[in-house]
Amino acid sequence: MTSENLNDLRAFTIVAREKNFTRAAAQLAMSRSGLSHAITALEARLGVRLLTRTTRSVALTEAGMRLYSTLQPMLNTLDSELASLRALSEKPAGTVRITAHDHAIESVLWPRLQALLKQYPDIQIELSVDYALTDIVAQQFDAGVRVGSIVDKDMIAVRISPDFHMAVVCSPEYLKGKSKPITPGDLTTHQCINLRLPTRGGLYAWEFEHQGKTLSVRVQGQTVFNNTYLMLHAALDGLGFAYIPLELAQPYITAGKLVPALEQWWPHFPGYHLYYASRRQLAPALAEVIAALRYRES
Repeated sequence: MTSENLNDLRAFTIVAREKNFTRAAAQLAMSRSGLSHAITALEARLGVRLLTRTTRSVALTEAGMRLYSTLQPMLNTLDSELASLRALSEKPAGTVRITAHDHAIESVLWPRLQALLKQYPDIQIELSVDYALTDIVAQQFDAGVRVGSIVDKDMIAVRISPDFHMAVVCSPEYLKGKSKPITPGDLTTHQCINLRLPTRGGLYAWEFEHQGKTLSVRVQGQTVFNNTYLMLHAALDGLGFAYIPLELAQPYITAGKLVPALEQWWPHFPGYHLYYASRRQLAPALAEVIAALRYRES
């Protein structure tokens, strides 16, 4: 099989996964028309149609589904073996792609990775902000970050932060003339700053715990964000209550710019964990990133 054919097969798997030529072309760093021509040429060489294309959608034919189910695990194995071969080099180099949400990047990843980048000039770090539980293998990330250590059986999780609390806060300006909530249910009478999750486009239900009791509350308000720091700024600007990490809110609470509420109900969450695919041998660059991020109790 020539390298050109292998490239076309890899391009096909990405189109099949994304079901969208524009997104696939962006991942492959090529033009949409170039990608379309490559797939057409592949279909011509194989003598079968792999994709059914309309102006609005891309779907796999029966032959396309068969080829995709065969190719995907083979290419994953090939990528893993190539990474192992690159790992034979003693010098850490190359790009490490990590997906995480903004607070994890700002509070944990970026502070520790700055020194690593200065120590190893041949390592490149790509940080992608995402609140979804990303399939890092399918999306071609080297690692992801999530709360807690529960991951798929073919993944490895490494703790990178201590456990933390979530806090409910608002500005003194917002609270003027209003009653402070006594129970989580009281939040339904207040303006609250919502977080939209990428999964099904739903709004996050705020979680609480007290004396072994847990509950969740769906709140309402004028603002919805998909960014922790914008939620913080909205709270500081008097738009209502925000549900954010205590570590992020504490400096503003201390300065009197935010007022805490429902402290006895603030939930405790396990710390951030870095997760990555289980491999016999890690690429040196990823190994250095894991070592730099690993949490060590002082």
